[in-house]
Amino acid sequence: RSLVVVHFWAPWAPQCAQMNEVMAALAKEHTQVTFVKLEAEAVPEVSEKYGISSVPTFLFFKNSQQVDRLDGAHAPELSKKVQRHAASSSAPAGSSDSAKEDLNARLKKLINAAPCMLFMKGSPKEPRCGFSKQIVEILNKHGISFSSFDIFSDEEVRQGLKTYSNWPTYPQLYVAGELIGGLDIVKELEASGELAAVCPKAQKLEDRLKNLINKAPVMLFMKGSKQMARCGFSRQIIEIMNNTGVDYETFDILEDEEVRQGLKTYSNWPTYPQLYVKGELVGGLDIVKELKESGELLPVLKGEN
Repeated sequence: RSLVVVHFWAPWAPQCAQMNEVMAALAKEHTQVTFVKLEAEAVPEVSEKYGISSVPTFLFFKNSQQVDRLDGAHAPELSKKVQRHAASSSAPAGSSDSAKEDLNARLKKLINAAPCMLFMKGSPKEPRCGFSKQIVEILNKHGISFSSFDIFSDEEVRQGLKTYSNWPTYPQLYVAGELIGGLDIVKELEASGELAAVCPKAQKLEDRLKNLINKAPVMLFMKGSKQMARCGFSRQIIEIMNNTGVDYETFDILEDEEVRQGLKTYSNWPTYPQLYVKGELVGGLDIVKELKESGELLPVLKGEN
């Protein structure tokens, strides 16, 4: 039952070096846990098998089964997950009830993470079984807004949800925290015309873009993420933003083609990255560079200018 934490890293990524230091500190604190480093690009077949698309990524294993994962350089979250899984590994048999309570609380939180939640094999873009593919197609066909959870990414959730919901198979669809059912139930609701009444409709694109732009006081639409920029312009703007010390959130436009194309028209700005402050477009990399050179960037980011 011992815990193994595997860090998929890359030598060129500074955030990986930082997380290696965090891991070394955790290894001293949790001597019963095994920590392993794997250079992601040196083992492409392993990285592909476990869906490693950015570094750093941490996978957690117990009894040779993957039980959790963490994407990105989040030291507090890594520490929290190591502590939680290490405690359940070394816990005596009598503590199984409290472990079950913790899992149930986590499952409840996941089920309520969005008004309409789909627990499936794979992702809506890449379903990994025929049933999951069919249910995604039905939901998309009817313009239903839903979030999803890949049960292959977390064995604890995969097994626990079957008991929690008393539903032995996947996919499983939840609306407002209540189980609707699997593919057969969704097909029946579609056939009877009740599906649209049961599930929330997707937002209009313009409303969705407004919500995304206003998700945080400072929003950056870019290629990739804070942890792993996927183009030179995005990497440069992240470096500038990080040096300001101002909190900001990012949206990866490579993950959503509708947002990627729609935002160009909405903002009348044809390229990425795009930076917004309090819902207003500031501009792209060139504008941010100019503001930095003139000393105006910090006041703009703080909404003072």
